[in-house]
Amino acid sequence: MRVAAGDARRIQADEDVARYADMFSAIGTEPRLRIMRVLLSAHPDGMVVGDIQAALRVPASTLSHHLDKLRHEDLVTVTREGTYLRYAANTEALRDLLGFLYAECCTRSQAVRPQELVWIGKRPRKHP
Repeated sequence: MRVAAGDARRIQADEDVARYADMFSAIGTEPRLRIMRVLLSAHPDGMVVGDIQAALRVPASTLSHHLDKLRHEDLVTVTREGTYLRYAANTEALRDLLGFLYAECCTRSQAVRPQELVWIGKRPRKHP
């Protein structure tokens, strides 16, 4: 059975929404959001598990569970360095996730003006 181009785009869009929903679910808990912040602060080198644990003061088993969930959703990468595991934020996946939100809120629907989200340097003050 052949799929029409419009149907193929709709199917891909549905799959993208499901993927992004899973990613948001993964970072939608306080511990995982804290992990992402710590890993982003260590970008691009990332951190070994012991350093993440020390920074966040969480038990190893709890940290392992959260890192596995983030890895499963491709939000973090992991590399083995001898006996250590080094985790890093997957900035490509985060860029895709932010791009998805940006496209929906600032391009298609114009719910938020892009200037309100993007700035360099000190954030501008809101005027009354």
